[in-house]
Amino acid sequence: MNNSIRGWLVSGMLPVSASLSVLLLAAVLVLPGTVQAQQPAAPADAPAAPAAAPAAVAKTKDELGKYTLEDGTPTYNVAPDGTIDWYSYSGYRRYHAECHVCHGPDGMGSSYAPALANSLKTMTYEEFMEIVVNGKKNVGHGTADQVMPAFGENKNVMCYLDDLYIYLKARADGALSRVRPSKREDKEKAYTDNENQCFGRAS
Repeated sequence: MNNSIRGWLVSGMLPVSASLSVLLLAAVLVLPGTVQAQQPAAPADAPAAPAAAPAAVAKTKDELGKYTLEDGTPTYNVAPDGTIDWYSYSGYRRYHAECHVCHGPDGMGSSYAPALANSLKTMTYEEFMEIVVNGKKNVGHGTADQVMPAFGENKNVMCYLDDLYIYLKARADGALSRVRPSKREDKEKAYTDNENQCFGRAS
């Protein structure tokens, strides 16, 4: 990434457009009638206003049992009683079969691989897919290089790519804890059929 610094920031001089903006802002602040009346402060013993409830995230569930957001990105679903969707449960199992040796138990990282429970707080679905399929190499500065192997030919990973993403996204968002999920939705027949097709097995 190019992190060049603009000359006017270094010299301390503002460009003409910015100088005009500062003058206009100062003029607006001193004009009569523009000062807003301040609201009186609430008494110290007044009860706090209730926090606004978070907006519900629109999700749809397909015939495979996979939940997706409006833009098509796979996502997790945790019911009020703690029941999780099948993909999150499958992702938990696949992660511990294929990924935890390097990335640590429950996505918490290790001395030579990052904590995916943190990485997926900012990593997009597309970025996750790109790295898992094609691998990644981080050249260390004073430390050993970190190499994520490409898993594009590994069916034990590729056939469960969405499962892995959904589980790790749920961990990143704090929707799932480190313990093994105790309640899950049933596995759909269409999911099994899709799984068999991915592995080239007869349904």
